[in-house]
Amino acid sequence: MSAETSILFNGLSVSEDVIRAASAVRFLVLDVDGVCTDGKLYFQENGHPLKCFNAQDGIGIKTALMAGIGIGIITGRNDPCVLARMSQLGVRDYYAGFESKLPKLEAIRRKYHLRKEEMAYLGDDWIDLDPMRSVGMPMAVANAVAQVKKEALYVTSAHGGEGAVREAVEFLLASRRDGKNPADLWTAATGPARS
Repeated sequence: MSAETSILFNGLSVSEDVIRAASAVRFLVLDVDGVCTDGKLYFQENGHPLKCFNAQDGIGIKTALMAGIGIGIITGRNDPCVLARMSQLGVRDYYAGFESKLPKLEAIRRKYHLRKEEMAYLGDDWIDLDPMRSVGMPMAVANAVAQVKKEALYVTSAHGGEGAVREAVEFLLASRRDGKNPADLWTAATGPARS
């Protein structure tokens, strides 16, 4: 990759083609286990799961929504704690209990009249390969399995559950090259009114 055809983002060299693909994204679909969480499954004595979410990922999700990038969740497990967290963050497109994720991804595409090029998917395991192959901007977290990383146009430097979602959102926003800083977007939307 030559200097003329790549740029640096977060210390990573990214090609102009990938930047163009990312700049077209209007909707980001996320896996949960291994992407929004560290992938570990903790169970209470009653069998109910406990999951740990990164607050920085939450701010990333909210910032994406503020910037006009839709967020959807398609997960193979159906855990009430995930629904509660995504509801807190304002995620409306939440689909749980789907090990075959492609039909729900296509439903999101139809619902919002999106082209393939306008969708991104962030995954970590084989269950994510079909949806990754069906979007214009497939992405993987740093701890994804090798085949998933190979399919991705962008691999985060952060692991799932450790800020990977936030990094993916910041990358999508930076690819727009509109001069808007995601931090400024956040503070303008959440800070005190300015006179």
